[in-house]
Parts: sequence; C-alpha cells; structure tokens
Amino acid sequence: MIENPADRTYLGIDVGGTKVALRLEGAGRAPAQDSFPWHPDASAAEDMAALARHVQEFLAGERGPLAAAGVAVPVTLDERQHVTAWPNRPSWRGLDLGARLRALLPGARVEIGDDGDLAALAEAAHAGSRDLVYLGVGTGVGGGLVLDGRPCPGPARGSSELGHMVVDRSGPLCDCGRRGCLQAFASGPATLRRAARLRGRAVEFAELRAAVEAGEPWARETVAATGEALALAVVSLGEALHTGTAVIGGGFAAAIPAVVEETARSVAALVRPGVRPPRVAAAGLGGLSSLHGALLLARQG
Repeated sequence: MIENPADRTYLGIDVGGTKVALRLEGAGRAPAQDSFPWHPDASAAEDMAALARHVQEFLAGERGPLAAAGVAVPVTLDERQHVTAWPNRPSWRGLDLGARLRALLPGARVEIGDDGDLAALAEAAHAGSRDLVYLGVGTGVGGGLVLDGRPCPGPARGSSELGHMVVDRSGPLCDCGRRGCLQAFASGPATLRRAARLRGRAVEFAELRAAVEAGEPWARETVAATGEALALAVVSLGEALHTGTAVIGGGFAAAIPAVVEETARSVAALVRPGVRPPRVAAAGLGGLSSLHGALLLARQG
C-alpha cells in the first residue's frame, strides 16, 4: 500500500529563551498549537525533562505515527549537532541536542535548524519573496537571509548570525563578549535596559508597551533607538546584497508595532541618495515565524 503524504503528521518546535512553542499539522486534522514557559536559570537536564514532558502531553492521544519534526533553535551547533554556544543558557554547552531530540521522538525524522534561518524561510514563503532579510527581535536578535529562494549561506556553511553584526564598536557589551552587536542594542532586554536608564528605574515590558501606545516621550525615544540599530543592519545588508525586503518579527517586535515603524523611518533616513530603500514590513506570521519555519523544515527535510 502506497502511503499518502496527506496522511502524515508533522511537528514543529520553536525553542526560545523564555518559552517553547509547539505546532502539529497534517493527517487531515486542524492544526494544534501550544506553548510553555521555562525557567531561565534551569539546567540543560531540567530543560530537556520539561521539553519531554510537554511534548508527550501535547502528542497524547494522537493517532498514527509522527512522520517528522522540525526544531528551531537559537544555539550554535557543531557538525555532530552538539551545542557549542548559547549565551542565554550556558548549561547547554556540550549538549548532544540531536541525540536527545531523536530519543524524545522515536521513529520520527528529526531536523534541526537555526531559528533565524527558519523564520526567514517561512516569511519568504509567506510573502512569495525570493530575496529577503529577516530580523527577529525577542530575548535576543536572530535573523536570516533568503537569496534567490535559498537560505544564505546555506545549511552546510552555518547560520546567518545577524544579531551579532557590529553596529557600533564602542557600544554596549553583548552576551557574546563583544561590544556593539546589534543584539546588544535592539533585543527586548536591551531595549528595556535603555528604558530603565531614561526613567532612572527598572521598566517592565508591559509598562513600556503601554507608554509607547500612549506616546510618552521616554518610551518613544527608547523604541526609536532600537529601530535605528535595526535600520543600520537593514541598510548595510541592502548595500551588500541588494535585498529588496526586510521583515521585522519576533515576540518583542510583534507586541510593540512601533519597533517596525521606527525601523522603517530610520531606513528611509539612512539610505544613500539615488538608492531605493528596502521595504520594511512586520512579519506576516507575527511571532510565530520560527515555528512555521520548523514545520517547513519537517515537511521538506
């Protein structure tokens, strides 16, 4: 009997710094989606146990085998799929992530990809674009490039670490140990630290969002600086690669639309005379770009 691809079920997992998102598609069923938070100070063993528990609960009652799973991760992996770096969770260093995920999902093909690269692929597919820059603003700044319909530089050569482009050599210290990375200016935590400096006290995310919506000057200044840093990356990449579209996504940017607005404004101000500025748009998939990219990886891998 020949298997019908429409009968297959696919799982997408998006591993983030503060939460994990899950989505199940296929087999003639309505998509199912869930997420769970995890503690930032948990060990790698505790994280793997939490992931196993939630995935098993999510898949409980599913009929038929899981064909494949795609997993989006913000870590640096070596050729054996061992974690070599994740500044937000240093306990993951040395973790055999490939083996742990395959053990969690026996019988399924498991594909792992960089969250920024997968988000770029998903956004490019969603927009019908063959040339696109994606910047995901969340706990860090991830990103990816799609050129002529393909991820750049490509799986065999690693991921596009756009969050670690240096936009100001004398800028703040990044988690990677270098100064002035885009992530050190434009991530959610970096933006909140800037707000705290302007306010003279700690600022929570909900307060910043409300203040931006109310048009309070300190909040608008905070977000304008984040947009300018993102615009520097967009314009620089546009000069080198002639990408016509820049998509800004990630949970932080999705929740504060002014991030995209300020990025677009700064791009228009920074572009050279006679050069068409890249189009700047909010992610069509919102904060779920990496999750949908993980599902694409599962289906195509």
